Amino acid sequence: MKITFLLTTADAVGGTERAVFNQASELAARHDVRVLSVFKSKPAQFFSPDERVRVDYLIDATGQGQRPLRPTGADPALWNSLAAQPSEIVDRSWENAFNRLTDLELGLALQDIDTDILITTTPALMALAVSLAPSRVVTVHQEHRVSELRGTSGEPLRRYAAQLDALVVLSERTREWFAETLGAGAPRLMVVPNALPSGFRPRSTLETRTVVIAGRLVGEKQIDHAVTAWSTVAQYHPEWTLRIFGDGPLSGALRRQIDFLGLHDCVQLNGNSPHLAEEWAKASIALLTSRNEAFGLVLAEAQAAGVPVVSYDSPNGPREVIIDGHTGMLVPVGDTDSLAACLLRLIEDGQLRHRMGAAAIEAVARFAPDEVTRQWEQLFTELLHDRDSGGREVGKVERRAYHALYAGADGSAQAAEPAPASLARGGDQRALEAKVARRHRELVRSGGQLCRVIGSETPWDIVQANLAIAANVLESANIPYMVVRDSMVRHTVAVHADYRSAVLEALSTRYAEDAVYAALLNDGQNAITTVLAGLAAVHKDTPCSGVRVYQSAVSTSRTMRLGAVYGCTIAFWEDDPETPGVSLSPTRTLVGDRVPHSAMNRTTMTLGGRHYPSIAPFTQPLHGDVNFPIDAVYTWVDGADIGWLERKNAVLAAMGIATEDAATSAARFRNRDELRYSLRSIDMYAPWIRNIYLVTDRQVPPWLDTSHPRVRVVDHSEIFRDHSALPTYNSHAIESQLHHIDGLAEHFLYFNDDVFVGRTLQPSAFFHGNGQAKHFMSPTSVPMSAPSYEDEFNISAAKNNRALIQAYFGQTLVHSFLHAPHPLRRSVLEDIETHFKEAVYTVSRNRLRDHSDVSIASSLHHYFGYYTGRSVPGAISCGFVNVGLSEHKSRLNRILTARPHDVFCLNDFHDGDVSEDEQDAILRAFLPSYFPVASQFEAGSARNQRAHAGYLPGWPL
Repeated sequence: MKITFLLTTADAVGGTERAVFNQASELAARHDVRVLSVFKSKPAQFFSPDERVRVDYLIDATGQGQRPLRPTGADPALWNSLAAQPSEIVDRSWENAFNRLTDLELGLALQDIDTDILITTTPALMALAVSLAPSRVVTVHQEHRVSELRGTSGEPLRRYAAQLDALVVLSERTREWFAETLGAGAPRLMVVPNALPSGFRPRSTLETRTVVIAGRLVGEKQIDHAVTAWSTVAQYHPEWTLRIFGDGPLSGALRRQIDFLGLHDCVQLNGNSPHLAEEWAKASIALLTSRNEAFGLVLAEAQAAGVPVVSYDSPNGPREVIIDGHTGMLVPVGDTDSLAACLLRLIEDGQLRHRMGAAAIEAVARFAPDEVTRQWEQLFTELLHDRDSGGREVGKVERRAYHALYAGADGSAQAAEPAPASLARGGDQRALEAKVARRHRELVRSGGQLCRVIGSETPWDIVQANLAIAANVLESANIPYMVVRDSMVRHTVAVHADYRSAVLEALSTRYAEDAVYAALLNDGQNAITTVLAGLAAVHKDTPCSGVRVYQSAVSTSRTMRLGAVYGCTIAFWEDDPETPGVSLSPTRTLVGDRVPHSAMNRTTMTLGGRHYPSIAPFTQPLHGDVNFPIDAVYTWVDGADIGWLERKNAVLAAMGIATEDAATSAARFRNRDELRYSLRSIDMYAPWIRNIYLVTDRQVPPWLDTSHPRVRVVDHSEIFRDHSALPTYNSHAIESQLHHIDGLAEHFLYFNDDVFVGRTLQPSAFFHGNGQAKHFMSPTSVPMSAPSYEDEFNISAAKNNRALIQAYFGQTLVHSFLHAPHPLRRSVLEDIETHFKEAVYTVSRNRLRDHSDVSIASSLHHYFGYYTGRSVPGAISCGFVNVGLSEHKSRLNRILTARPHDVFCLNDFHDGDVSEDEQDAILRAFLPSYFPVASQFEAGSARNQRAHAGYLPGWPL
């Protein structure tokens, strides 16, 4: 058969190019094999394939610009112009190497390509291939990276994969992730590892006193971690040498690190080597420190030389190659101390080193070239049979139909959450998972784990449920424990280390056939390995400082999964032999990591309505605790309300401003229900907020339960003492009166309805225990110019704030603040009204935004509070997305899948390049996906009914 591999740059020095040339060379023995490269970037190739493999390039990028390598009489300026234009298929956020020239040249090359199989090697190339290749060509994408962690570069996989014939990955974890992400729209999914290069492979003596690490000198490979660990190793074994092979932009930084640590005598930077097989044979230990590694061909090559490996347990490759404790050692990513400890162990224990080296040679046989080539040939044969039998196109159409049905507004399938890197995938784990799934048919698979489906539980509910799971197993086994307090949202219970084996045995017994997971933890509280609890006892001899117990839960929409981060940690405490009578905690609690026995006065702690054993120090108010009530205030308007619009038109007409018919105006208004989802964000992630005040102008959202004891609708007439200023349509004016809300707490958060809480937060994110509010400065500066009628109203208000602060405190403000919830104090607002009486009076009477406004709630409060000691700078992870700009669209998918922000704002500029219909579609897809749990404030929801029945416990949770 005829097989073509498609590469971006075949002359690059990288793992993908290396794997492709190895694979092509093996297939060339029985097939017509070609490598087609989009770019030629160097005078010569670094890797040399079998002479039977033809290598062709399309575009010459070795000079100043880009031009086709085919004969052409066109002006070079034409090609430079096309190269400067973006690709019509590959978005630059996916990969910026492609342009209009690559579209044309690749289209020309593929339109009549003489091949049976076309194999792409990056998601961007895959998008080009399925768009440009003839229908007769079978398309296969070979994914060379950890797809779950690709970010925007992986979007083509979620958008175009349904058009493929097969998607081949390097690990079972990634295959499962694609199965979850693509669902019925998935093409054939298959795991095929990279093959070792054929030929003679020298074997190491393991007595060379040398450790070797090989990889591109880029951030992802984290070679600096290896150097940091080596600084410890060198103290004990200065006769050993760390040899680093590779090149890249961080070579200078590494050299400076080596010099700074004084390691120039025992750490070598050797550049790239085309003969790594020989270098592995000179090593006694191999090392890998990548942040993520899809397969790790270098690991397999090292083991083929009989060299044991010490590696970070990064997603996903190391576990595919290394059998932990048998052919090498895995340590949690980022744990350089453990990295050094494992290196020292192999250096000092020669018998262990030789035993692991021998085991490595046996284990690596599964990556033999003939075995891997057999798998590829079988796949190709079956795909060509499908094509020739006539059923292929029907299947492809049906996959595309499923994809169209379930894809988001941007045409991409929703990315599933990746499985934990530490999740065991051995035969025992798979067998037990299958057994549990058969017993509990209601379970679903998400994030690589069995999950129960939730409809009305929030993350805080899951935290309580996991605490109960841990407490139940401890109490059933009569194992004494106590709940401790630390800074985490999840709970921690302490158990004496003497009960470690008993805890693991009890977990195995109690949850033998349940979807409860147990993650064994190291001293840094990182997961060493994660198994179903029914297998916990198998690991009772594994050193660990604790075990995190949890049941994974997923929303009915499958867009929110609550896993280990919400689990309960059972921490094993030990007596400190150097300080008799004092207990030692593996995690630092809020009263320290050592608790005197004299302070261990037993008592109970009530959490989620259940009483748990604890000790008195953890039940007392501690320094820094935020024990005062915190409310939330929203200002809201329904712009589609005809009555409201008619009142507004009357005011505008009286001011001599032209208006239009209220019904016509209402028809254009788009209510995207942001307020509903912002309230959901509070219920899901900030349940400690006491009361919610909704400030409106004679309006009430139809879905809001106004009888809920924690919700109150406040009309403008209740807060404006001067009713002659009403009605008003100026948000600055409304914000100037918020402190007049009857019953409002001294401390409160001010929300716009387009601001959302993005993940579980505690009150200390916004206030200090002494009552000081925090403010979140934006890097955006207020222009250092006088107010002007050319300014936007928010800018002129900021400049007016600056004049007030400068006159009163003698300092000039420079910055605005993030689009986040604003932590406010009622007393500060009252003082502002007193000290800046004229400015507050003026803004309160401006019925429309005016250049004389001040912005009190979002800016002036923070500066005035700062200078009077009641507000201080804080830090918060805040995201901002303008859904009116197409360049921001990709951020929403990342926000939904990674949930990286404490808070975020979804703004919609009306002068953007995304139509309002498309904005509507985007938000209709995003908001219920991010906030799938209807809040207790929505009339008739499950949580609303539970709240009225008294089944939702109050804070603390």
